[in-house]
Amino acid sequence: RAAYDRFGHAAFEHGGMNGGAQGFGAGGFADIFEDIFGDMMGGRQRRSSGGRERGADLRYNMEISLEEAFSGKTAQIRVPASISCSECSGSGAKPGTQPATCSMCNGHGKVRATQGFFSIERTCPQCQGRGQTIKDPCPKCAGQGRVTEERSLSVNIPAGIEDGTRIRLANEGEAGLRGGPSGDLYIFLAVKPHEFFQRDGADLYCKVPISMTTAALGGSFEVTTLDGTQTKVKVPEGTQNGRQFRLKGKGMP
Repeated sequence: RAAYDRFGHAAFEHGGMNGGAQGFGAGGFADIFEDIFGDMMGGRQRRSSGGRERGADLRYNMEISLEEAFSGKTAQIRVPASISCSECSGSGAKPGTQPATCSMCNGHGKVRATQGFFSIERTCPQCQGRGQTIKDPCPKCAGQGRVTEERSLSVNIPAGIEDGTRIRLANEGEAGLRGGPSGDLYIFLAVKPHEFFQRDGADLYCKVPISMTTAALGGSFEVTTLDGTQTKVKVPEGTQNGRQFRLKGKGMP
């Protein structure tokens, strides 16, 4: 009551009355738990129970020409990536042996410790959360369960694609650990500047020089479009410098 009379509603908002036990608002205990458990519970988002871990996503940067962006293409790329070890089938153990259950956490991947009134669960320091230990590691992958190799992949680039487009290839990233799912591969496309055309969305622009005679008396000129066809453009007499002529349907798909 005294706090309300002195501070009003502010006494009970955002923790209010700093320093007093009665000052804990809805976020007070949350801050305490964040301080105690933040480091112990963070950084393990990709790991699931049993030690299965999803592989990392990969990024591949690719440059294409404006002609390729116009017509589309199927590109072959070579990507160095971690794949599941064929020698041990991804277990990390020497062929003919099996990983052993961790003696510290009994295969749970976590151990529990008591601090005062709190019981804290943290990642097992002996097996790093895997739940298993490897006594005889695989000689090919040194117990990691995966090796780095270069793979050839086919990427379908659709017609009309824009600069900065991202293409996702599911499950083509790094292999997961201990039977975990693979990550994804993301292709980031950059369209190279063209010597003649400039692009604005689906529209293409180009500058064509003509003679003073053609501008004054009229005439025509030809433009080679991105599909390779020659298109004749008529110039009316008295055409001013900077005038635009529109060729319908000759831009990007």
